[in-house]
Amino acid sequence: MSSMTLENKVQQFPSSPGVYLMRDASGEIIYVGKARNLRQRVRSYFKQAGDARYQIKFLMAKVVDIEVVLTDTEKEALLLENTLIKQHHPRYNLNLKDDKTYFSLRIDPQEEFARFTVVRKRPHDGARYFGPYSSGSAARDVLRQMIRMFPLRHYPLAACMSRKRPCLYHQIGQCSAPCHHLITREAYAALVEGAMLFLEGKGRLLVAQFKRRMNDASEHMLYEEAARWRNLLRSIEVTVEKQKVVLRGGDSDVVGFYRNESSIEIALLFIRAGVLSGTHQLSFSWELDDAAAISAFLLQYYTGTVFIPEEILLPRAIEEGGTLAELLGELKGSKVLLTLPQRGTKRELVALAGKNAASAYRERGDEQATAAAVLAEISRLLHLSRLPRRIECYDISTIQGRFSVGSCAVFTGGMADRSSYRHYRIKTVEGQDDFAMLREIMQRRFRAETYDKESGPDLVIVDGGVGQLHAVQEILAELGLSGSFDLVSLAKSRVSHDTSAETAEKSAERVFLPGRKNPVVLRQNSKPLLLLAAVRNEAHRFAIGYHRKLRSREGIASGIDSVPGIGPKRRTTLLRHFASLQRLREASVEDIMTVPGFNRTTAETVYRGLHDE
Repeated sequence: MSSMTLENKVQQFPSSPGVYLMRDASGEIIYVGKARNLRQRVRSYFKQAGDARYQIKFLMAKVVDIEVVLTDTEKEALLLENTLIKQHHPRYNLNLKDDKTYFSLRIDPQEEFARFTVVRKRPHDGARYFGPYSSGSAARDVLRQMIRMFPLRHYPLAACMSRKRPCLYHQIGQCSAPCHHLITREAYAALVEGAMLFLEGKGRLLVAQFKRRMNDASEHMLYEEAARWRNLLRSIEVTVEKQKVVLRGGDSDVVGFYRNESSIEIALLFIRAGVLSGTHQLSFSWELDDAAAISAFLLQYYTGTVFIPEEILLPRAIEEGGTLAELLGELKGSKVLLTLPQRGTKRELVALAGKNAASAYRERGDEQATAAAVLAEISRLLHLSRLPRRIECYDISTIQGRFSVGSCAVFTGGMADRSSYRHYRIKTVEGQDDFAMLREIMQRRFRAETYDKESGPDLVIVDGGVGQLHAVQEILAELGLSGSFDLVSLAKSRVSHDTSAETAEKSAERVFLPGRKNPVVLRQNSKPLLLLAAVRNEAHRFAIGYHRKLRSREGIASGIDSVPGIGPKRRTTLLRHFASLQRLREASVEDIMTVPGFNRTTAETVYRGLHDE
């Protein structure tokens, strides 16, 4: 469709809210947008003087057709746009990573002797969620710090109650042992309330409450209880003294923004009860204007599973701020403000977030420059035919030929690209035959009908020695891929078994190259060797993890199979939810009832079957 014909088509668009989809010559959706007035908004793309941004011109040069979807309200257009972006992943739209990268701490105060767990999702189940945390390790670090102050239980209640005596955590003062009635329900509930206040950043309120409890216990001559509150106060006051109130009021998120050409960096400052409690950085590419980038980010980020604060401080005004605030308010269940501060402390916080975003961008650039230098050094030392921008490493994990799996770890630009990792369940090899397993993996990875040379590896690493290298060489030759990418094998260092020596000798890591008899020995602890070893170790870790998962699944599957009335569908659901037979056996009836498709009757059936009742 020509530009003039397309512009004429746009003239017929209605002046109502909706979503527009731009397609290229191949019919692929390359951009999805929303508008309060579809005709006015889409016509603006054709006005040379009205929108001279080079990004818009670049986009419109590729657009050959535009479709519209009408909605009743602007809010519905927002939601539909978000859905279509996640469905089609258009090239010119912002597309945040899956929200599984965000972790939260979950606790259900209504549960008997409630405990915290680290979770990825925030379903509307009546529980309290705290976060988000950028990684599972960050969430667990916060949990460990909190448990030192608030001795809540660590394990499922059924597992705790089955013990004959309190666990080790009670002995080191990190569990109050409610399972053995060493704390009253009321006192435990107070600990839960205190822990939630602490995570909300309300440390000063918490100190006041605990001082009151300590004094009340002392007045009633309950000196052991008073001592417990005193010890809690000491540990909490140390943390509270380090906290600085930066903003009066409730919970806020501050958005920092930095742009360099098409690279966008967002820095979030999390302020809880006026105290700066954490930060989070996100990077993405964006071709259009800054306000649209911020709007797209807010819509995708806060309509996920993250906590929505009472106020979000913005660095720039956005067109549909009122509609987006209304939508977020409905998701939160209370009013949400989107504010563009002009002066005072809030404006200073936005500037600080912007500095954090700029700093994160520079650090990322420095990391990329360092990684590029290391990759160039690897290419030189190993005489590679190209710069190894994409490195793939393959490994095998098996125990006497059982649960045999293979793995592929991928590093792009010197950094782990975990979204590209792959694992393979060995299907055609019986017994212990590593070479045959490698053959199966390579054939599945590089088969002609699915392998894309454009996005293929620059360097393939095989975990092992010269034998594994020759085996993979033969496989690639059979597949017609010889020379398509570089190939090496990396052999682990070995410890000598000379019993007469005073100290154990450890050999160097060795890199074997095709057509070369002797291996290349890179300088120990050098950056090139450390990167190659990191790729190899990631492949090994990923293979071991999948191997353990399969073994665990067989254990839980065989355990569930012994329960009458549980068919394949429910068995699969339990497998996914609990992941191991041990965790399922430790679960209470109430825990099993939280699994989709299980009511109290079926949960009791599973519980009795697993405990031989």
